[in-house]
Amino acid sequence: MTKKITGKTKLLGVIGHPVEHSLSPVMHNAAIAQLGLDYIYLPFPIEPQNLEVAIAGFAAVGVVGFNVTIPHKQAIIPLLSEITPLAQTIGAVNTVSRQNNKWVGTNTDIEGFIAPLQTTYKQDWSQKVAVILGNGGAAIAVVAGCIQLGFAQIHVVGRNMQRLQEFRNSWSNSTLAEKFQVHQWEELPKLIPQANLLVNTTPIGMYPKVDESPLSVEEIANLPTGAIAYDLIYIPKPTQFLQQAEKQGAIAIDGLEMLVQQGVAALKIWLHLETLPVEVMRQALQNHLGLEE
Repeated sequence: MTKKITGKTKLLGVIGHPVEHSLSPVMHNAAIAQLGLDYIYLPFPIEPQNLEVAIAGFAAVGVVGFNVTIPHKQAIIPLLSEITPLAQTIGAVNTVSRQNNKWVGTNTDIEGFIAPLQTTYKQDWSQKVAVILGNGGAAIAVVAGCIQLGFAQIHVVGRNMQRLQEFRNSWSNSTLAEKFQVHQWEELPKLIPQANLLVNTTPIGMYPKVDESPLSVEEIANLPTGAIAYDLIYIPKPTQFLQQAEKQGAIAIDGLEMLVQQGVAALKIWLHLETLPVEVMRQALQNHLGLEE
């Protein structure tokens, strides 16, 4: 059954450049259909130089809210009336909503990342150690999530000392800077045996380079049994990194769950609903990607 779009249909969407590959429309439109609401979620390709005029246009046509992806997550901040303290801390916005004729920005990546760690794999994290591979934008949300969960130690590991320093400095205006440590890749052998949570935020192992992993078989062999290995990549499912970790007796979580959960968090904001058809969203993505659980 095709959805009937009218002048009353409310608009949601995602902005980025490029944005054709975004899976958000698949997941959000499935949820909207299930809820029987008169909304539609569209991908909007917006070039960086058109960002400001696009946001003004969104206000004019009454867009209810939108997601923000690369390259606009930082650039959008000055164009918003307010942003949540969380988005402020990590310096990136991925979700914007229209409230009292103003644009309000937040970041649901953190909520998306920690959701499976708060529900399915819930434990007392205050005695635990997190090791995070990579120091790009995704690592920021992961560090913020680990801080929120209250990890005893958080170690960020990167290959480039200068990028590591920049990562560290990007937190300098926040009290959270002393909550984590940065390390060069050479220090991994002593960190992996302590890890209760090992997160890959690098793109290594992502389709089409499905045979690659950020860690060698020898390195991952020291991961304790029962640790959680979490890869933010969701194609292929599972990645080499997760396959290797599972062979060591680790619990694997892939990026599809984070994608679903940050989407759930965004829809809650836009639709003012507490409960959403999470399973329908997850299933829509799996069908679209040709994945079977």
